[in-house]
Amino acid sequence: METSILNRLDRTAAAYADKVMFKDDSAEITFGDFDRLTKSVGTFLAKKIPAGAPVAVMSGRHVLTPACFLGAVRAGCFYAPMDGDMPKARLNQIIGVIKADFMLVDRAHLETARSLDFAGEIIVFEDIRDTEPDEALLARRAATLVCTSPLYVIFTSGSTGVPKGVITSHQSLMCYIDAVGKVLSIDEHDILGNQSPLDYIAAVRDIYFPVSFGASTYIIPKNEFAVPTALFETLNREKITALCWSVAGVELPAKLGAFDVDKPAYLKKLCFSGSVMPCRYLKIWQQHLPDVLYVNQYGPTEATASCTYYVVPGQVDDDTVLPIGKPYDNYRVFLLNEDNTATPAGQTGEICVTGPVLALGYYGNPEQTAKSFMQNPLNPDYRELIYKTGDLGSLDENGVLHFHGRKDRQIKHLGHRIELGEIEETAKKVDGVTDCCAIYLKEKATLTLFYTGQATSKEIVLYFRQNMPAFMVPRKLVCLDALPTLPNGKTDMQALNNYLKR
Repeated sequence: METSILNRLDRTAAAYADKVMFKDDSAEITFGDFDRLTKSVGTFLAKKIPAGAPVAVMSGRHVLTPACFLGAVRAGCFYAPMDGDMPKARLNQIIGVIKADFMLVDRAHLETARSLDFAGEIIVFEDIRDTEPDEALLARRAATLVCTSPLYVIFTSGSTGVPKGVITSHQSLMCYIDAVGKVLSIDEHDILGNQSPLDYIAAVRDIYFPVSFGASTYIIPKNEFAVPTALFETLNREKITALCWSVAGVELPAKLGAFDVDKPAYLKKLCFSGSVMPCRYLKIWQQHLPDVLYVNQYGPTEATASCTYYVVPGQVDDDTVLPIGKPYDNYRVFLLNEDNTATPAGQTGEICVTGPVLALGYYGNPEQTAKSFMQNPLNPDYRELIYKTGDLGSLDENGVLHFHGRKDRQIKHLGHRIELGEIEETAKKVDGVTDCCAIYLKEKATLTLFYTGQATSKEIVLYFRQNMPAFMVPRKLVCLDALPTLPNGKTDMQALNNYLKR
């Protein structure tokens, strides 16, 4: 039995020592060199930090950042990644939650680290990378790890209040990586194209597929996602075979006409997650790459990235709504009514998750942990924790899960219950609407649609009036150049609320 992710790193480093593990636009690192680097970092940290302690890590979008993460793990610790490009107030919030005594940074982020409210010791990666590994010390630290030891703490968006640090164990991460790797058939021949920020939950696939299966990952420069033709050139130059991207990342090349110029010739599998996929864009990918495996994923950070998947069986249409599928191995997903009774098949209930993939809780926040990770109300006989996602879904006759939006985005307007996600999906069907977000101000009983694109408010209202009940027509429409976003790329709804309250 594997007690930690280090068992996998030891195995793949030995099997693929001379193979490129991570590559970016200016450097690459082999499995063997990566392994030695993690041991150097781990040795230095282990001489300063007790086992089981958190290490804050602030490092850039390059091949050495995963070595910083795994170096902390070599020391018997766990890491809390931070994006140095985030606002200082946000970084200080994270520091206040994690309360680490040590922060590992690359030299490019040293000044940023010094400018924060951090009272501990800042360690510069470049200054310790040549530390002589102490194999005996590292073996003692590895022996302190069990499969339920924390591996990392990733902070959720924190759009309201203090951000929550979700604690993921070695076991949870390995269960997830094995499950999604099985669906995508990831092996040592695959080359992944990383899109997600390395501090964000979606990046765990790009980091731990190489660690687990001997695959390679190319870290795509951030600016290339604004120039999809250059993006496709990179995917072909690096012979990328697998992409695990956000829905927004998949949409963009199709929106901007990249397929009119080129296509990713080596791509074999594409999974996407994070929001509902507008199938008019997925259709473009399918038309140009009909033999690619397309997988829709769903799940919260609290269940280690994704808990369900749906393999798209054929060509979609513009108005196709993809299911979110069935649970991955080692996940159990079910629905609960508001009174915590089981939701019958075909009816809508709250999506709940259980299994070894659940997070250990929220770091330093036992009250919120107890509220979010609760005893399964359907099981009175033994302890079984579940996570209630706050998302609504229904199971069809084949046991396939369908997504129906956020529970907390249901409103009551003019005597009717309305799901704001339905307003948004309707607006996205209007020609000239590229993105949108619906906001409801309860105190003013006003339903507002923020949107981007060339469509006029008159055209949108006309479409709603032609297709939706009168009570679902937005009263106010606001066209923006771009929707405000959080560091993870999701829409900043708090900013939109503030806009309305000005």
